[in-house]
Amino acid sequence: MILETTIIVIYSFALLLIFMYALAQLNLLFNYLSSKKLKDTCEKFDLSKSDEIPFVTIQLPVYNEMYVMDRLLDNIALIDYPIDKLEIQVLDDSTDETIESTRKHVENLKVTGLDIQHITRVDRSGFKAGALKEGLKVAKGEFIAIFDSDFLPKADWLKRTIPYFKDEHIGVVQTRWGHINRNFSILTKIQAFALDAHFTLEQVGRNSKGHFINFNGTAGIWRKTCIIDAGNWEGDTLTEDLDLSYRAQLKNWKFKYLEDVETPAELPVVISAARSQQFRWNKGGAENFRKMLWRVLKSKNISAKTKLHGILHLLNSTMFLNVLIVGVLSIPMLYIKNEYAHLKPYFYVMSFFVVSTIIFFICYWFMYKNIYGSGFKNFVRYVGMFFVFFSIAMGFSLHNSIAVLEGHWGKKSEFVRTPKFNISTFKDNWKNNKYLKKTISIHVIFEGILMLYFAFGMYSAFVVGNQGGDFGLFPFHFMLFAGFGFVFFKSLTSKV
Repeated sequence: MILETTIIVIYSFALLLIFMYALAQLNLLFNYLSSKKLKDTCEKFDLSKSDEIPFVTIQLPVYNEMYVMDRLLDNIALIDYPIDKLEIQVLDDSTDETIESTRKHVENLKVTGLDIQHITRVDRSGFKAGALKEGLKVAKGEFIAIFDSDFLPKADWLKRTIPYFKDEHIGVVQTRWGHINRNFSILTKIQAFALDAHFTLEQVGRNSKGHFINFNGTAGIWRKTCIIDAGNWEGDTLTEDLDLSYRAQLKNWKFKYLEDVETPAELPVVISAARSQQFRWNKGGAENFRKMLWRVLKSKNISAKTKLHGILHLLNSTMFLNVLIVGVLSIPMLYIKNEYAHLKPYFYVMSFFVVSTIIFFICYWFMYKNIYGSGFKNFVRYVGMFFVFFSIAMGFSLHNSIAVLEGHWGKKSEFVRTPKFNISTFKDNWKNNKYLKKTISIHVIFEGILMLYFAFGMYSAFVVGNQGGDFGLFPFHFMLFAGFGFVFFKSLTSKV
């Protein structure tokens, strides 16, 4: 019974953590809905008055961006802002031929009157954080806007964001990500689904009640003095944006999130690119949990509720580990439940996962209908998308759990950039992208094994016990089977 008891305890604890996270999401939903009733009373700069127009530096941290570099520079050149109050820094850490083509493009833009600089480093230490910090040393602007290479801010972007900095306590204004290739494939659709939840429910839900949010690494703008006061950019985690965000808010800087300002961007269209991005985000989240936990707990400047939301926010990526634990242990739990009749009352804890799923279903529906609209047809589409998203998210749980464990254990790794494609339609071809990896991760083999493992879980539903089977976990095992199957076969067929 020692083994059985251990399995029950670990399984129950992981379920409880997932349930707590679901309750936090439900609280954010209430915050999100109540925020819609609030009027924006922020004082703002009047940009029609020349003396209220601040100097802005736009930073473009790039690294080997052959396929999107021209698009990025041409788009940034269209930003509508007084030319004498705008500087553009191309922070180019490239190691391939793009460094020369980018230099020429920058020189051509200079001829038009733009104040644009092509900045390169001999020592590329600190990765993106190091590049941003290097550029900050010579930045002329009071405010620093940052865009990754696949982002396409609209011409009026600065005019819609800069005014909020009239409040001297605001250190960051963050905008919502859009997706130019949302409907390219199932993979892009589920990525968009997850990001939409973050950029509506979570960011608004936290920000509206004064809880900590994060600058998302791009499509946002910092007050330069806020960056310096918070300790400047640091490259000791893979998510330097989350790190600096927490250090700034612990120093009492306010963040302003603008849901109504959308900044379009490109989603990874190949599963290997999505995997590398997910790995970096999830490992970086765990690294920041290690780095920030005690600072958050010891802070005397924030409420207990903000501390709780902050801790759950930092533990966000760790939910993948809990999902993996629950999934793997659910099959032995199925057998334990049917072998030991006297333990059946303890298995009511399984209902926590059902309740958690229902909570997520409700929360994400509000996000979905906010983007696509309500109505019966959209609700039916949402039901399908939710279960596809949930299945594939669970299919990524092994990959992301390894990232999380590395982060918690303090294992260091390089900042692996996400390959960009400049693809938005089915006619575009990504297979010749020179930045794609040509090898298959060993993790893929284990994902294939887990697919077979959960197929066994579905089979087990028919044979356990003496009452003709137990199908309570069958839908769960089917979703896990489908999710791991999707990730496994996509990884193999993409050959990257």
